Amino acid sequence: MRKMPKSFGSKKVGGYFLIALFIVLSDQISKFFVADYLSLGEVIYVLPFLNIVMVKNSGVTFGLLSGALQPLVFAIISLVIIAMLCYWAKDNESYQLPACFIVGGAVGNMIDRVIYKAVIDFLDFHLLTYHWPAFNIADSAIVIGVSALFFVLHKEEEA
Repeated sequence: MRKMPKSFGSKKVGGYFLIALFIVLSDQISKFFVADYLSLGEVIYVLPFLNIVMVKNSGVTFGLLSGALQPLVFAIISLVIIAMLCYWAKDNESYQLPACFIVGGAVGNMIDRVIYKAVIDFLDFHLLTYHWPAFNIADSAIVIGVSALFFVLHKEEEA
């Protein structure tokens, strides 16, 4: 019988699964309300630096490759990346928390691609007339996870 990695199936991995699940659920719930409440392009002014806006992004980060690939292709690429990331992180405990953020965000955006054929973005931060490209909770989780992973890898290099 094949032996599972020491951390696989542990309470810690279960906790990471719950974090990823929380990210997916909070992302999908927020997108559901935005999609249900706002029309495409409609804006709600929240704070002097924050709007809620309904945007559909058919590309990747910041709209890159919009229309270049079908949503199903993006979903398949996401599944491959998720599988590779889980495999890569399974034996290294310091990679698991960042990986759960990345996986949670990737799954959240992948669900959008399957349901809406695009990713729903709605957080619009701005300074005067300069607007950062709209994003969502899943995007935030991916950025946090990738940043944490780079930090961990940098610390390992220094050691």
